[in-house]
Amino acid sequence: MKFLANENFPAASVMALRSLDYDVSSVAEDVPSISDEKVMEIAIAENRTIITFDRDYGELIFKHGYRPAEGVIYLRLEPLYPAYPAEVIHKLVQSTDFQFSGALTVVDVNRVRQKRYK
Repeated sequence: MKFLANENFPAASVMALRSLDYDVSSVAEDVPSISDEKVMEIAIAENRTIITFDRDYGELIFKHGYRPAEGVIYLRLEPLYPAYPAEVIHKLVQSTDFQFSGALTVVDVNRVRQKRYK
């Protein structure tokens, strides 16, 4: 799976996902301080799933028409430690319950929910 880690995604989690053989590009490493719209454009061009703690991505999808084919995973939880988000993402991807393409996936402490846009 190919990810695009938004700037707010911890570097330790980026490294942890890479160590698990995920293809992870990092906004913080490659193009810091770009707009959310530019992050969407990169994800669309490179067929990557965005992983973020930024709630603005739902608005970009549903109000402004951005449609990253591989989806967006929005984490609504406090990282317990820097690699914790990677553990959450890895567990989520390993589950057979979710399809991320064409969906905004919202992960909080109690549940995972998805809203399709394709």
